[in-house]
Amino acid sequence: MQFYKERILNAAQLKRLSEHKYSCTSASILDAWLQPWWCWLVSKTPLWLAPNLITILGLIVNIVTTLILIWYSPDARQEPPRWACALCALGVFVYQSLDAIDGKQARRTGSQSPLGELFDHGCDSISTVFIALGACIAVKLGDYPTWMFFQCFCAMTLFYCAHWQAYVTGTLKMGRIDVTEAQYAIIVIHLISAILGPDVWTTQVGSLEMRYSLGGVAVAGAALTLAALAAAIAAGGVGKNGSTVAGTSILSPVIPFSLVVVPAFIIFQKSESHVYENHPALYILAFGMVGAKVTNRLVVAHMTKSEMELYDWSLLGPAMLFLNQYFNNAIPEYYVLWLCTLWVYADLMRYCGQICFEICEHLHIRLFRIPYPPHAAQPPPSPKPERNVTSDSEKSESEDSAPLLNNNSIS
Repeated sequence: MQFYKERILNAAQLKRLSEHKYSCTSASILDAWLQPWWCWLVSKTPLWLAPNLITILGLIVNIVTTLILIWYSPDARQEPPRWACALCALGVFVYQSLDAIDGKQARRTGSQSPLGELFDHGCDSISTVFIALGACIAVKLGDYPTWMFFQCFCAMTLFYCAHWQAYVTGTLKMGRIDVTEAQYAIIVIHLISAILGPDVWTTQVGSLEMRYSLGGVAVAGAALTLAALAAAIAAGGVGKNGSTVAGTSILSPVIPFSLVVVPAFIIFQKSESHVYENHPALYILAFGMVGAKVTNRLVVAHMTKSEMELYDWSLLGPAMLFLNQYFNNAIPEYYVLWLCTLWVYADLMRYCGQICFEICEHLHIRLFRIPYPPHAAQPPPSPKPERNVTSDSEKSESEDSAPLLNNNSIS
């Protein structure tokens, strides 16, 4: 593991990445209902607007609205303003909508590339942290720190497991109740907090508070995702002798993510100054970005059919907190937590930037620009072979580009 590599991807990895074909199956309930909205929205999108720019704009909106919520309730125990909850609901809605149309825009403009898939999943890994944290603040889950820890890390783990399954089977699989349903459920949570106030979640229903329902949903989601992952592992991978797409052990991805979750829990439990309980938002944002970095590396390993390295320099951030505790908190933990946060964010941005630069250079494309006048393509005679479509919602995604192009073509 080198601290800095002049190039992250070698020539063989870049070649395999350029040959990568996106494969996804979806049985989502809401996707079919939302297709008309997404198709209308992308039809109003200028053809010169690059798909990756759509994705990053949605992520920025999501991050900014969540940071406003964090500003008013950094410990998730204070009551945030109702307007901040409404704004956060809008932020999640904007992100979800833009995230849903970036692929459609790529097909409209003929600018599909493996970089688009990687960039989309990378932004999703970051937004998962902010969306989960925002939901916890909206219901004041800081009153139950361990439960809040479980909720946020459960969201990160489920996202990681979805891509672990893709690394094993070669196909990203979405269930009947999946990411779209979760995002809209969180929008509803924010709207309830905005209309009735965050304290409504402390209302007793029988012997339990309303916010206990979130824990039940998280457990159910975890059970479904882990069951699907267990089934994929039991069936074996698509590689040689039941291995992953890279020919590695199907259990190998468990180690890198364990090096994120386990230290996060140990540091939380062993902290004498209760650094997590007093600063839960900062703590989750720090470890969340370490998880996002590891998830990005898993996606890259899948798309390049490469072995995933077990260790990563982003883990130096958690190591700072761990070593500081070992030496009896020689430096106040709050300051070390800030140092950890700055390190992991800088490392994540450096990694993502370098990966994007290398892929753009290899594919001769630009990240946020379509370097040629987009033009209407003839409707394909049959569905694209690289997409493994199993749902009506996915079919409409592969079919919606042709009518939109007819209405928005540039001669």
